[in-house]
Amino acid sequence: MPHRLLPVLLALFIPSLAVAAPSGGEVDRSVAMFEGATGLIPWLVVLPILMPLIGAGLSLTVRSRSSVQHRIAFVALLFGAIAALALFLQVSANGPLTMVAGNWLPPFGIVMAVDPFGALLVLVTALVGLAGLAYARGDVDEAGTHFGFYTFYCLLIAGVTGAFSTGDIFNLYVWFEVFLVSSFGLIVLGGRRVQLDGAVKYGVLNLIATTIFLIAVGVLYGFTGTLNMADIHLVVAELDGAPIVTVGAMFVMAFAMKAAAIPLHFWLPASYHTPKVIVSALFAGLLTKVGIYSLMRVMIMLFADQGSMFIPIIGWLGVITAIFGAVGALAQVDLKRMAAFLVVSGVGVMLIGLGYGTEAGLTGAIVYAVHSILAMTAIFLVLGYAQRLSGVTHLTTGTNLYAVHGLAATLFLVFGFAAAGLPPFSGFWPKLMLVEAGYQTGDVFGIAGIVGIILSGLFTTIAIGRAWVLVYLRPPQEDGVPDPEPTLEPGASTRPFALALVALAALIVAMGLFPSTVIDAARSGAQGLLDPAAYLERVLKVE
Repeated sequence: MPHRLLPVLLALFIPSLAVAAPSGGEVDRSVAMFEGATGLIPWLVVLPILMPLIGAGLSLTVRSRSSVQHRIAFVALLFGAIAALALFLQVSANGPLTMVAGNWLPPFGIVMAVDPFGALLVLVTALVGLAGLAYARGDVDEAGTHFGFYTFYCLLIAGVTGAFSTGDIFNLYVWFEVFLVSSFGLIVLGGRRVQLDGAVKYGVLNLIATTIFLIAVGVLYGFTGTLNMADIHLVVAELDGAPIVTVGAMFVMAFAMKAAAIPLHFWLPASYHTPKVIVSALFAGLLTKVGIYSLMRVMIMLFADQGSMFIPIIGWLGVITAIFGAVGALAQVDLKRMAAFLVVSGVGVMLIGLGYGTEAGLTGAIVYAVHSILAMTAIFLVLGYAQRLSGVTHLTTGTNLYAVHGLAATLFLVFGFAAAGLPPFSGFWPKLMLVEAGYQTGDVFGIAGIVGIILSGLFTTIAIGRAWVLVYLRPPQEDGVPDPEPTLEPGASTRPFALALVALAALIVAMGLFPSTVIDAARSGAQGLLDPAAYLERVLKVE
Protein backbone atom coordinates (compact mmCIF):
# COMPACT_ATOMS: atom_id res chain seq x y z
CA MET A 1 0.00 0.00 0.00
CA PRO A 2 2.63 2.65 0.90
CA HIS A 3 4.41 2.16 -2.43
CA ARG A 4 1.11 2.74 -4.24
CA LEU A 5 0.16 5.78 -2.19
CA LEU A 6 3.50 7.59 -2.05
CA PRO A 7 3.73 8.73 -5.70
CA VAL A 8 0.20 10.04 -5.56
CA LEU A 9 0.86 12.01 -2.38
CA LEU A 10 4.10 13.41 -3.80
CA ALA A 11 2.33 14.47 -6.98
CA LEU A 12 -0.43 16.08 -4.94
CA PHE A 13 1.69 18.11 -2.55
CA ILE A 14 4.76 18.82 -4.73
CA PRO A 15 3.62 20.34 -8.05
CA SER A 16 7.00 19.77 -9.68
CA LEU A 17 6.45 16.07 -9.33
CA ALA A 18 2.98 16.14 -10.83
CA VAL A 19 4.35 15.09 -14.19
CA ALA A 20 7.53 13.24 -13.34
CA ALA A 21 7.69 10.50 -10.73
CA PRO A 22 10.87 9.76 -8.78
CA SER A 23 11.66 7.00 -11.22
CA GLY A 24 11.47 9.44 -14.13
CA GLY A 25 8.19 8.11 -15.46
CA GLU A 26 4.87 9.92 -15.47
CA VAL A 27 2.51 9.57 -12.54
CA ASP A 28 -0.67 7.82 -13.65
CA ARG A 29 -3.32 9.52 -11.59
CA SER A 30 -6.00 7.45 -13.25
CA VAL A 31 -5.27 4.65 -10.79
CA ALA A 32 -6.29 6.95 -7.96
CA MET A 33 -8.83 9.34 -9.48
CA PHE A 34 -12.36 8.97 -10.76
CA GLU A 35 -12.83 11.39 -13.63
CA GLY A 36 -16.54 10.84 -14.36
CA ALA A 37 -19.60 12.45 -12.80
CA THR A 38 -21.18 10.84 -9.75
CA GLY A 39 -24.57 9.32 -10.49
CA LEU A 40 -27.73 9.95 -8.48
CA ILE A 41 -27.95 6.53 -6.81
CA PRO A 42 -24.64 6.79 -4.87
CA TRP A 43 -25.95 9.95 -3.21
CA LEU A 44 -28.28 7.70 -1.20
CA VAL A 45 -25.23 6.67 0.84
CA VAL A 46 -24.60 10.18 2.17
CA LEU A 47 -28.10 11.71 2.22
CA PRO A 48 -29.12 10.04 5.54
CA ILE A 49 -26.04 11.72 7.05
CA LEU A 50 -26.23 14.99 5.13
CA MET A 51 -29.85 15.74 6.04
CA PRO A 52 -29.32 15.69 9.84
CA LEU A 53 -26.12 17.72 9.41
CA ILE A 54 -28.05 20.36 7.48
CA GLY A 55 -30.74 20.29 10.17
CA ALA A 56 -28.10 20.80 12.87
CA GLY A 57 -26.63 23.79 11.08
CA LEU A 58 -29.95 25.45 10.31
CA SER A 59 -31.37 24.93 13.79
CA LEU A 60 -28.29 26.61 15.23
CA THR A 61 -29.00 29.75 13.21
CA VAL A 62 -32.46 30.16 14.82
CA ARG A 63 -31.56 29.08 18.34
CA SER A 64 -33.91 31.61 19.96
CA ARG A 65 -37.01 30.25 18.19
CA SER A 66 -37.94 26.84 19.60
CA SER A 67 -40.87 26.05 17.34
CA VAL A 68 -38.84 26.85 14.23
CA GLN A 69 -35.95 24.69 15.45
CA HIS A 70 -38.25 21.73 15.93
CA ARG A 71 -39.73 22.13 12.45
CA ILE A 72 -36.29 22.36 10.87
CA ALA A 73 -35.08 19.26 12.71
CA PHE A 74 -38.24 17.33 11.86
CA VAL A 75 -38.05 18.15 8.16
CA ALA A 76 -34.35 17.29 8.05
CA LEU A 77 -34.83 13.95 9.78
CA LEU A 78 -37.92 13.16 7.71
CA PHE A 79 -35.97 13.61 4.47
CA GLY A 80 -33.12 11.63 6.04
CA ALA A 81 -35.53 8.80 6.86
CA ILE A 82 -36.89 8.79 3.30
CA ALA A 83 -33.33 8.61 1.98
CA ALA A 84 -32.54 5.81 4.46
CA LEU A 85 -35.56 3.83 3.24
CA ALA A 86 -34.50 4.32 -0.39
CA LEU A 87 -30.95 3.26 0.54
CA PHE A 88 -32.23 0.13 2.27
CA LEU A 89 -34.35 -0.85 -0.73
CA GLN A 90 -31.48 -0.17 -3.14
CA VAL A 91 -28.94 -2.18 -1.17
CA SER A 92 -31.41 -5.01 -0.57
CA ALA A 93 -32.06 -5.29 -4.31
CA ASN A 94 -28.59 -4.65 -5.74
CA GLY A 95 -26.00 -5.24 -3.03
CA PRO A 96 -23.50 -2.85 -1.37
CA LEU A 97 -23.49 0.78 -2.47
CA THR A 98 -20.46 3.09 -2.35
CA MET A 99 -19.54 6.73 -2.81
CA VAL A 100 -16.01 8.16 -2.79
CA ALA A 101 -14.92 11.52 -1.39
CA GLY A 102 -13.15 14.01 -3.63
CA ASN A 103 -13.08 11.56 -6.54
CA TRP A 104 -10.13 9.72 -4.96
CA LEU A 105 -10.75 6.04 -5.56
CA PRO A 106 -10.27 3.54 -2.76
CA PRO A 107 -7.96 2.61 -1.20
CA PHE A 108 -6.36 6.02 -1.80
CA GLY A 109 -9.30 8.11 -0.60
CA ILE A 110 -12.17 7.99 1.84
CA VAL A 111 -15.09 5.82 0.83
CA MET A 112 -18.61 5.56 2.19
CA ALA A 113 -19.80 1.98 1.77
CA VAL A 114 -23.14 0.55 2.88
CA ASP A 115 -23.91 -3.16 2.81
CA PRO A 116 -27.19 -4.82 3.95
CA PHE A 117 -26.02 -4.82 7.59
CA GLY A 118 -25.29 -1.10 7.57
CA ALA A 119 -28.37 -0.19 5.53
CA LEU A 120 -30.68 -1.94 7.99
CA LEU A 121 -29.21 -0.09 10.97
CA VAL A 122 -29.23 3.24 9.10
CA LEU A 123 -32.97 2.83 8.46
CA VAL A 124 -33.81 1.91 12.06
CA THR A 125 -31.70 4.83 13.32
CA ALA A 126 -33.66 7.22 11.12
CA LEU A 127 -37.02 5.86 12.32
CA VAL A 128 -36.05 6.06 15.99
CA GLY A 129 -34.70 9.56 15.42
CA LEU A 130 -38.07 10.68 14.07
CA ALA A 131 -40.00 9.07 16.94
CA GLY A 132 -37.69 10.65 19.50
CA LEU A 133 -38.10 14.03 17.85
CA ALA A 134 -41.89 13.76 18.19
CA TYR A 135 -41.46 13.02 21.90
CA ALA A 136 -39.01 15.90 22.31
CA ARG A 137 -41.72 18.34 21.18
CA GLY A 138 -43.32 17.94 24.59
CA ASP A 139 -40.22 17.12 26.64
CA VAL A 140 -37.75 19.90 25.79
CA ASP A 141 -38.39 23.35 27.24
CA GLU A 142 -37.41 26.78 25.92
CA ALA A 143 -34.10 26.79 27.80
CA GLY A 144 -33.09 23.42 26.40
CA THR A 145 -33.98 24.55 22.90
CA HIS A 146 -32.04 27.79 23.28
CA PHE A 147 -28.91 25.94 24.41
CA GLY A 148 -28.86 23.70 21.38
CA PHE A 149 -30.91 20.56 22.01
CA TYR A 150 -32.02 20.17 18.39
CA THR A 151 -28.54 20.92 17.04
CA PHE A 152 -26.99 18.26 19.27
CA TYR A 153 -29.84 15.86 18.50
CA CYS A 154 -29.34 16.10 14.73
CA LEU A 155 -25.56 15.80 15.12
CA LEU A 156 -25.97 12.63 17.16
CA ILE A 157 -28.21 11.05 14.51
CA ALA A 158 -25.70 12.05 11.82
CA GLY A 159 -22.78 10.61 13.81
CA VAL A 160 -24.46 7.26 14.43
CA THR A 161 -25.58 7.03 10.79
CA GLY A 162 -22.08 7.88 9.61
CA ALA A 163 -20.60 5.13 11.77
CA PHE A 164 -22.93 2.61 10.11
CA SER A 165 -22.05 3.92 6.64
CA THR A 166 -18.31 4.44 6.49
CA GLY A 167 -15.90 2.15 4.66
CA ASP A 168 -12.81 3.69 6.27
CA ILE A 169 -11.79 2.63 9.77
CA PHE A 170 -10.27 6.00 10.71
CA ASN A 171 -13.50 7.69 9.70
CA LEU A 172 -15.35 5.21 11.89
CA TYR A 173 -13.36 6.81 14.71
CA VAL A 174 -14.28 10.28 13.38
CA TRP A 175 -17.99 9.45 13.45
CA PHE A 176 -17.54 8.10 16.98
CA GLU A 177 -16.21 11.52 17.92
CA VAL A 178 -19.14 13.30 16.22
CA PHE A 179 -21.79 11.50 18.23
CA LEU A 180 -19.63 11.52 21.36
CA VAL A 181 -19.29 15.32 21.31
CA SER A 182 -23.01 15.77 20.62
CA SER A 183 -23.87 13.32 23.40
CA PHE A 184 -21.78 15.39 25.84
CA GLY A 185 -23.87 18.42 24.93
CA LEU A 186 -27.12 16.51 25.40
CA ILE A 187 -26.23 14.86 28.70
CA VAL A 188 -25.36 18.15 30.45
CA LEU A 189 -28.29 20.10 29.00
CA GLY A 190 -30.10 21.47 32.04
CA GLY A 191 -27.05 21.74 34.29
CA ARG A 192 -28.45 19.85 37.30
CA ARG A 193 -25.87 18.43 39.72
CA VAL A 194 -26.88 14.83 39.02
CA GLN A 195 -26.47 15.45 35.28
CA LEU A 196 -22.96 16.78 35.70
CA ASP A 197 -22.04 13.78 37.84
CA GLY A 198 -23.40 11.41 35.20
CA ALA A 199 -21.69 13.38 32.44
CA VAL A 200 -18.28 13.00 34.10
CA LYS A 201 -18.67 9.24 34.40
CA TYR A 202 -20.00 8.96 30.86
CA GLY A 203 -17.38 11.26 29.40
CA VAL A 204 -14.28 9.85 31.08
CA LEU A 205 -15.00 6.22 30.21
CA ASN A 206 -16.01 7.02 26.64
CA LEU A 207 -12.92 9.16 26.12
CA ILE A 208 -10.78 6.28 27.33
CA ALA A 209 -12.55 3.94 24.90
CA THR A 210 -12.11 6.28 21.93
CA THR A 211 -8.45 6.83 22.82
CA ILE A 212 -7.84 3.08 22.82
CA PHE A 213 -9.73 2.87 19.53
CA LEU A 214 -7.54 5.58 17.97
CA ILE A 215 -4.35 3.87 19.15
CA ALA A 216 -5.60 0.59 17.69
CA VAL A 217 -6.28 2.30 14.35
CA GLY A 218 -2.74 3.69 14.36
CA VAL A 219 -1.21 0.30 15.10
CA LEU A 220 -3.39 -1.33 12.43
CA TYR A 221 -2.28 1.25 9.87
CA GLY A 222 1.31 0.65 10.90
CA PHE A 223 1.34 -2.96 9.77
CA THR A 224 -1.21 -2.80 6.95
CA GLY A 225 -0.46 0.58 5.37
CA THR A 226 -4.14 1.24 4.69
CA LEU A 227 -7.29 2.49 6.42
CA ASN A 228 -9.82 1.28 3.87
CA MET A 229 -11.83 -1.56 5.44
CA ALA A 230 -11.98 -3.65 2.27
CA ASP A 231 -8.24 -3.23 1.72
CA ILE A 232 -7.53 -4.12 5.36
CA HIS A 233 -9.41 -7.38 4.84
CA LEU A 234 -7.13 -8.29 1.92
CA VAL A 235 -3.89 -7.27 3.66
CA VAL A 236 -4.68 -8.97 6.98
CA ALA A 237 -5.49 -12.23 5.16
CA GLU A 238 -1.84 -12.38 4.04
CA LEU A 239 -0.34 -11.75 7.49
CA ASP A 240 0.42 -14.17 10.28
CA GLY A 241 -1.61 -13.84 13.44
CA ALA A 242 1.02 -12.11 15.60
CA PRO A 243 0.19 -8.46 14.82
CA ILE A 244 -3.54 -9.14 15.18
CA VAL A 245 -3.21 -10.23 18.81
CA THR A 246 -2.20 -6.77 20.02
CA VAL A 247 -4.43 -4.63 17.83
CA GLY A 248 -7.37 -7.04 18.16
CA ALA A 249 -7.22 -6.90 21.95
CA MET A 250 -7.33 -3.10 21.80
CA PHE A 251 -10.32 -3.13 19.45
CA VAL A 252 -12.17 -5.61 21.68
CA MET A 253 -11.52 -3.47 24.76
CA ALA A 254 -12.55 -0.22 23.08
CA PHE A 255 -15.73 -1.55 21.50
CA ALA A 256 -16.72 -3.61 24.55
CA MET A 257 -16.44 -0.46 26.63
CA LYS A 258 -18.54 1.42 24.07
CA ALA A 259 -21.13 -1.36 24.10
CA ALA A 260 -21.12 -1.50 27.94
CA ALA A 261 -20.20 -5.18 28.24
CA ILE A 262 -19.42 -6.42 31.75
CA PRO A 263 -17.01 -5.59 33.43
CA LEU A 264 -16.73 -2.37 31.40
CA HIS A 265 -20.39 -1.49 31.83
CA PHE A 266 -20.51 0.52 35.04
CA TRP A 267 -20.53 3.93 33.33
CA LEU A 268 -23.88 3.22 31.62
CA PRO A 269 -26.23 2.69 34.62
CA ALA A 270 -24.35 5.46 36.43
CA SER A 271 -25.13 8.02 33.72
CA TYR A 272 -28.15 7.06 31.59
CA HIS A 273 -30.69 7.90 34.29
CA THR A 274 -29.42 11.46 34.77
CA PRO A 275 -30.34 13.52 31.64
CA LYS A 276 -33.73 14.25 30.12
CA VAL A 277 -35.62 11.10 29.27
CA ILE A 278 -35.48 11.77 25.52
CA VAL A 279 -31.68 11.88 25.78
CA SER A 280 -31.53 8.69 27.87
CA ALA A 281 -33.82 6.96 25.38
CA LEU A 282 -31.71 7.94 22.40
CA PHE A 283 -28.51 6.84 24.14
CA ALA A 284 -30.04 3.52 25.23
CA GLY A 285 -31.36 2.73 21.78
CA LEU A 286 -28.44 3.76 19.60
CA LEU A 287 -25.05 4.26 21.20
CA THR A 288 -24.34 0.77 22.51
CA LYS A 289 -25.34 -0.66 19.12
CA VAL A 290 -22.51 1.25 17.47
CA GLY A 291 -20.10 -0.69 19.68
CA ILE A 292 -21.73 -3.99 18.72
CA TYR A 293 -21.71 -3.04 15.03
CA SER A 294 -18.02 -2.13 15.20
CA LEU A 295 -17.11 -5.41 16.92
CA MET A 296 -18.91 -7.38 14.21
CA ARG A 297 -17.42 -5.35 11.38
CA VAL A 298 -13.84 -5.53 12.64
CA MET A 299 -13.68 -9.03 14.11
CA ILE A 300 -15.76 -10.86 11.50
CA MET A 301 -15.16 -8.96 8.25
CA LEU A 302 -11.85 -7.12 8.60
CA PHE A 303 -9.91 -9.75 10.52
CA ALA A 304 -11.86 -12.80 9.26
CA ASP A 305 -9.96 -15.98 10.21
CA GLN A 306 -7.26 -13.93 11.94
CA GLY A 307 -9.82 -12.58 14.38
CA SER A 308 -11.29 -15.96 15.27
CA MET A 309 -9.11 -16.13 18.40
CA PHE A 310 -11.20 -13.34 19.96
CA ILE A 311 -14.64 -14.69 19.09
CA PRO A 312 -14.91 -17.20 22.01
CA ILE A 313 -13.77 -14.51 24.46
CA ILE A 314 -16.45 -12.14 23.18
CA GLY A 315 -19.05 -14.92 23.41
CA TRP A 316 -18.32 -15.80 27.03
CA LEU A 317 -18.27 -12.10 27.86
CA GLY A 318 -21.76 -11.99 26.34
CA VAL A 319 -23.07 -14.80 28.55
CA ILE A 320 -21.87 -13.02 31.69
CA THR A 321 -23.22 -9.68 30.51
CA ALA A 322 -26.65 -11.06 29.56
CA ILE A 323 -27.20 -12.76 32.93
CA PHE A 324 -25.73 -10.19 35.28
CA GLY A 325 -27.27 -7.28 33.39
CA ALA A 326 -30.73 -8.75 34.00
CA VAL A 327 -29.84 -9.52 37.63
CA GLY A 328 -28.75 -5.91 38.00
CA ALA A 329 -32.15 -4.79 36.72
CA LEU A 330 -33.81 -6.90 39.42
CA ALA A 331 -31.72 -5.20 42.09
CA GLN A 332 -32.85 -1.65 41.22
CA VAL A 333 -35.60 0.46 42.74
CA ASP A 334 -35.03 3.42 40.42
CA LEU A 335 -36.98 2.73 37.23
CA LYS A 336 -34.47 4.37 34.87
CA ARG A 337 -31.54 2.51 36.42
CA MET A 338 -33.53 -0.70 35.99
CA ALA A 339 -33.97 0.13 32.31
CA ALA A 340 -30.24 0.92 32.01
CA PHE A 341 -29.35 -2.56 33.25
CA LEU A 342 -31.77 -4.03 30.72
CA VAL A 343 -29.70 -2.27 28.03
CA VAL A 344 -26.59 -3.98 29.43
CA SER A 345 -28.33 -7.37 29.39
CA GLY A 346 -29.36 -6.88 25.75
CA VAL A 347 -25.75 -6.12 24.86
CA GLY A 348 -24.83 -9.50 26.28
CA VAL A 349 -27.41 -11.26 24.11
CA MET A 350 -25.93 -9.69 20.98
CA LEU A 351 -22.41 -10.65 22.05
CA ILE A 352 -23.55 -14.24 22.42
CA GLY A 353 -24.68 -14.23 18.80
CA LEU A 354 -21.33 -12.77 17.77
CA GLY A 355 -19.58 -15.41 19.86
CA TYR A 356 -21.21 -18.20 17.89
CA GLY A 357 -19.40 -16.85 14.82
CA THR A 358 -21.85 -18.58 12.48
CA GLU A 359 -24.28 -17.18 9.95
CA ALA A 360 -27.20 -18.16 12.16
CA GLY A 361 -25.66 -16.55 15.23
CA LEU A 362 -24.77 -13.32 13.46
CA THR A 363 -28.22 -13.13 11.86
CA GLY A 364 -29.86 -13.47 15.26
CA ALA A 365 -27.56 -10.82 16.74
CA ILE A 366 -28.35 -8.34 13.95
CA VAL A 367 -32.11 -8.91 14.29
CA TYR A 368 -31.73 -8.45 18.05
CA ALA A 369 -29.85 -5.19 17.47
CA VAL A 370 -32.79 -3.84 15.44
CA HIS A 371 -35.23 -4.97 18.14
CA SER A 372 -33.10 -3.50 20.93
CA ILE A 373 -32.88 -0.10 19.24
CA LEU A 374 -36.68 0.05 19.16
CA ALA A 375 -37.43 -1.54 22.54
CA MET A 376 -34.82 0.23 24.66
CA THR A 377 -35.73 3.61 23.22
CA ALA A 378 -39.39 2.88 23.88
CA ILE A 379 -38.88 1.71 27.49
CA PHE A 380 -37.10 4.92 28.48
CA LEU A 381 -39.68 7.05 26.72
CA VAL A 382 -42.64 5.34 28.37
CA LEU A 383 -40.97 5.70 31.79
CA GLY A 384 -40.61 9.40 31.08
CA TYR A 385 -44.25 9.58 30.02
CA ALA A 386 -45.35 7.87 33.24
CA GLN A 387 -43.23 10.29 35.26
CA ARG A 388 -44.90 13.20 33.49
CA LEU A 389 -48.34 11.82 34.35
CA SER A 390 -47.73 10.69 37.94
CA GLY A 391 -44.31 11.87 39.09
CA VAL A 392 -43.23 8.34 39.94
CA THR A 393 -39.59 7.37 39.49
CA HIS A 394 -39.16 4.49 41.95
CA LEU A 395 -40.71 1.12 42.67
CA THR A 396 -41.47 2.13 46.24
CA THR A 397 -44.40 4.38 45.29
CA GLY A 398 -47.61 3.05 43.79
CA THR A 399 -49.68 5.22 41.48
CA ASN A 400 -52.49 2.96 40.22
CA LEU A 401 -51.64 4.57 36.87
CA TYR A 402 -53.37 1.78 34.97
CA ALA A 403 -56.76 2.95 36.22
CA VAL A 404 -56.13 6.58 35.25
CA HIS A 405 -53.85 6.39 32.20
CA GLY A 406 -54.22 2.92 30.79
CA LEU A 407 -52.22 3.73 27.64
CA ALA A 408 -49.00 4.44 29.54
CA ALA A 409 -49.35 1.30 31.68
CA THR A 410 -50.19 -0.93 28.72
CA LEU A 411 -47.35 0.39 26.60
CA PHE A 412 -44.86 -0.17 29.43
CA LEU A 413 -45.96 -3.80 29.58
CA VAL A 414 -45.71 -4.17 25.79
CA PHE A 415 -42.20 -2.71 25.66
CA GLY A 416 -41.08 -4.70 28.69
CA PHE A 417 -42.34 -8.00 27.29
CA ALA A 418 -40.61 -7.17 24.01
CA ALA A 419 -37.33 -6.65 25.90
CA ALA A 420 -37.85 -9.99 27.66
CA GLY A 421 -38.33 -11.76 24.32
CA LEU A 422 -41.95 -12.79 24.76
CA PRO A 423 -44.28 -13.26 21.76
CA PRO A 424 -45.83 -11.66 19.81
CA PHE A 425 -43.34 -8.81 20.13
CA SER A 426 -40.06 -8.00 18.38
CA GLY A 427 -37.71 -9.63 20.89
CA PHE A 428 -39.14 -13.12 20.46
CA TRP A 429 -37.71 -13.94 17.04
CA PRO A 430 -34.06 -12.96 17.56
CA LYS A 431 -33.90 -14.83 20.86
CA LEU A 432 -35.46 -17.90 19.25
CA MET A 433 -32.94 -17.64 16.41
CA LEU A 434 -30.04 -17.35 18.85
CA VAL A 435 -31.23 -20.33 20.87
CA GLU A 436 -31.41 -22.36 17.66
CA ALA A 437 -27.95 -21.14 16.63
CA GLY A 438 -26.57 -22.22 20.01
CA TYR A 439 -28.13 -25.65 19.64
CA GLN A 440 -26.58 -26.01 16.19
CA THR A 441 -23.06 -25.40 17.50
CA GLY A 442 -23.28 -28.52 19.65
CA ASP A 443 -20.49 -27.42 22.01
CA VAL A 444 -20.21 -26.15 25.58
CA PHE A 445 -20.44 -22.51 24.61
CA GLY A 446 -23.57 -23.19 22.58
CA ILE A 447 -25.28 -24.55 25.70
CA ALA A 448 -23.93 -21.70 27.83
CA GLY A 449 -25.27 -19.18 25.32
CA ILE A 450 -28.73 -20.78 25.43
CA VAL A 451 -28.70 -20.70 29.24
CA GLY A 452 -27.61 -17.05 29.21
CA ILE A 453 -30.38 -16.05 26.78
CA ILE A 454 -33.08 -17.92 28.70
CA LEU A 455 -32.01 -16.62 32.11
CA SER A 456 -31.75 -13.05 30.88
CA GLY A 457 -35.27 -13.32 29.46
CA LEU A 458 -36.59 -14.83 32.70
CA PHE A 459 -35.03 -12.18 34.94
CA THR A 460 -36.14 -9.41 32.59
CA THR A 461 -39.73 -10.70 32.70
CA ILE A 462 -39.63 -10.73 36.52
CA ALA A 463 -38.18 -7.21 36.66
CA ILE A 464 -40.77 -5.82 34.25
CA GLY A 465 -43.65 -7.67 35.93
CA ARG A 466 -42.59 -6.46 39.37
CA ALA A 467 -42.32 -2.86 38.17
CA TRP A 468 -45.73 -3.03 36.53
CA VAL A 469 -47.44 -4.40 39.64
CA LEU A 470 -45.71 -2.11 42.14
CA VAL A 471 -45.96 1.10 40.13
CA TYR A 472 -48.84 0.82 37.70
CA LEU A 473 -51.32 -1.36 39.61
CA ARG A 474 -50.63 -0.68 43.29
CA PRO A 475 -52.62 2.25 44.73
CA PRO A 476 -50.79 5.08 46.52
CA GLN A 477 -49.69 4.19 50.04
CA GLU A 478 -51.33 5.84 53.05
CA ASP A 479 -48.21 6.05 55.17
CA GLY A 480 -47.82 9.79 55.56
CA VAL A 481 -45.34 10.02 52.69
CA PRO A 482 -46.38 12.69 50.14
CA ASP A 483 -47.50 11.31 46.81
CA PRO A 484 -45.22 12.13 43.88
CA GLU A 485 -46.34 15.14 41.89
CA PRO A 486 -46.90 14.93 38.12
CA THR A 487 -44.42 16.99 36.13
CA LEU A 488 -46.81 17.63 33.24
CA GLU A 489 -47.94 21.23 33.18
CA PRO A 490 -51.70 21.68 33.73
CA GLY A 491 -53.44 21.76 30.37
CA ALA A 492 -50.32 20.64 28.50
CA SER A 493 -50.91 18.27 25.62
CA THR A 494 -49.82 14.65 25.89
CA ARG A 495 -50.11 14.17 22.13
CA PRO A 496 -46.34 14.34 21.36
CA PHE A 497 -45.61 11.62 23.92
CA ALA A 498 -48.47 9.38 22.82
CA LEU A 499 -47.60 9.79 19.14
CA ALA A 500 -43.98 8.72 19.64
CA LEU A 501 -44.87 5.78 21.88
CA VAL A 502 -47.67 4.46 19.66
CA ALA A 503 -45.38 4.69 16.61
CA LEU A 504 -42.66 2.66 18.38
CA ALA A 505 -45.25 0.17 19.65
CA ALA A 506 -46.52 -0.29 16.09
CA LEU A 507 -42.98 -1.02 14.86
CA ILE A 508 -42.33 -3.46 17.71
CA VAL A 509 -45.60 -5.35 17.16
CA ALA A 510 -45.14 -5.32 13.37
CA MET A 511 -41.65 -6.77 13.73
CA GLY A 512 -43.03 -9.45 16.03
CA LEU A 513 -45.88 -10.42 13.69
CA PHE A 514 -44.11 -9.94 10.34
CA PRO A 515 -40.39 -10.47 10.97
CA SER A 516 -39.40 -11.76 7.53
CA THR A 517 -38.20 -8.43 6.10
CA VAL A 518 -35.85 -7.76 9.01
CA ILE A 519 -34.68 -11.39 9.16
CA ASP A 520 -33.92 -11.50 5.44
CA ALA A 521 -31.98 -8.23 5.62
CA ALA A 522 -30.10 -9.44 8.69
CA ARG A 523 -29.24 -12.72 6.99
CA SER A 524 -27.86 -10.83 3.99
CA GLY A 525 -25.86 -8.68 6.41
CA ALA A 526 -24.44 -11.73 8.19
CA GLN A 527 -23.51 -13.35 4.88
CA GLY A 528 -21.78 -10.14 3.83
CA LEU A 529 -19.69 -10.14 6.99
CA LEU A 530 -18.64 -13.77 6.62
CA ASP A 531 -18.09 -13.58 2.85
CA PRO A 532 -17.42 -9.95 1.85
CA ALA A 533 -16.81 -10.72 -1.83
CA ALA A 534 -19.60 -8.40 -2.99
CA TYR A 535 -18.37 -5.67 -0.63
CA LEU A 536 -14.80 -6.00 -1.95
CA GLU A 537 -16.00 -5.94 -5.54
CA ARG A 538 -18.02 -2.76 -5.03
CA VAL A 539 -15.35 -0.94 -3.02
CA LEU A 540 -12.11 -2.08 -4.68
CA LYS A 541 -13.43 -3.57 -7.90
CA VAL A 542 -11.90 -6.90 -6.81
CA GLU A 543 -13.35 -9.79 -8.78
